Amino acid sequence: MTPPLLTRAVRVLVVDDSAVVRTVLSRGLSADPEIEVVGTACDAYEAREALVALKPDVMTLDIEMPKMDGVSFLRKLMPQWPVPTVMVSTLTVHGGTRTLEALRAGAVDYVAKPTDPDHGDVTGMLYELRSKVKWASQADMTRWRHHTATRQTRWVAPSPSAVRTQDGPRLIAIGASTGGVEALHAVLSTLRAEMPPIVIVQHMPATFTPVLASWLDARSPLTVREARHDEPLEDGTVYLAPGGAHLRVRRRGGALRAALDPQTAEVSGHRPSVDVLFASVAQAAPRESVAVLLTGMGRDGADSLLALRNAGAHTAAQDEATSLVFGMPRAAAAVGAAETILALDKVGPWLVRSVWETP
Repeated sequence: MTPPLLTRAVRVLVVDDSAVVRTVLSRGLSADPEIEVVGTACDAYEAREALVALKPDVMTLDIEMPKMDGVSFLRKLMPQWPVPTVMVSTLTVHGGTRTLEALRAGAVDYVAKPTDPDHGDVTGMLYELRSKVKWASQADMTRWRHHTATRQTRWVAPSPSAVRTQDGPRLIAIGASTGGVEALHAVLSTLRAEMPPIVIVQHMPATFTPVLASWLDARSPLTVREARHDEPLEDGTVYLAPGGAHLRVRRRGGALRAALDPQTAEVSGHRPSVDVLFASVAQAAPRESVAVLLTGMGRDGADSLLALRNAGAHTAAQDEATSLVFGMPRAAAAVGAAETILALDKVGPWLVRSVWETP
């Protein structure tokens, strides 16, 4: 993933209760000349004092800490001091649940903490952390406040007399990254259970995607779960790409099916990749599809959204004002991939209108 262009070094505060982890993260971040570690803290109380004194651009934050855990700290901190925060979490189911809570509490992104920072290979993790810290510095946290203020909003679904449009889409494809947890919740909670199948790529590791699917399933009228290889895509169901595997849509005998690929290398810096999903939809059902690119860092999905539009699909991208990080949607807009640019609260109604009409 290509980092954003920066005009000055990103000032970072590292918060972790382990002295070893603080050292590993600080040295790894400081190895990049575009990052300056301005301080460290071992718990939430030290972190609060350091935030006031140092005013960093970005904070990295552990979840499991003494005195106050990272999620509780974020919930107290963000309403008054919404600093862009990258969580450093253990890669477990429990860690995934807590990380999801942290993202809802205002964290911008996360990386998996090394299981053995003394002896393990942490090079890849540090590379990922440096990139995400740089992207986090570009996050507009006033948009997180906007998401918080509108979190309980529910949009009116079509009337009971509405019917499916004869030439409407048979498939909806969505891509998201940073800020995508709240964005997906905002979109899916506005839809009705009789929607066509929805396929989604959200950049997340394998341990976290089942947690996200379960969480969204409990908050949407649709059935939300991880996609399974070679299963038919059915109405009323949302298929989330499992972490670590590309999700493609294939056509067989007139039916659309999911295809999982855990072997192919990362594409556009990710596995699962939005580009892989959208490109497969462009081949399998372009004129029967609607695609949306939501908030996220980088440009994954931009070129394939253009391919979808050129092949006859209706396409949209989230606008800058409501994107936590306007990277992927900006790239899509720049190449002319999106036929319409929508505020987050308009995406769900736009999808509903594309499927349903009132006689």
